[in-house]
Amino acid sequence: MKIAEIREHSTEELYNLLEELRRHSFDLRAQAVTEKLENPSQLTKTRRDVARVLTVLQQRQIKNIESTQHHLEKQHAGKAAPTK
Repeated sequence: MKIAEIREHSTEELYNLLEELRRHSFDLRAQAVTEKLENPSQLTKTRRDVARVLTVLQQRQIKNIESTQHHLEKQHAGKAAPTK
């Protein structure tokens, strides 16, 4: 899964995708222990997809915090410096 594909999803969809990927990762690890995996690189790919989703969620969270902070600074600047 490419990062551009992940960014197209809404935040709610990303949380659902994250849960799905983590479940898939667990299944792959269990399969690796109990039986032979057909494609061992699936485990690495899934782990990286989880990291990509977490990265996008973190970026969105930081963006929301920065926009809120900017909005609050703007409000504070308007109240703190009255003009004569």
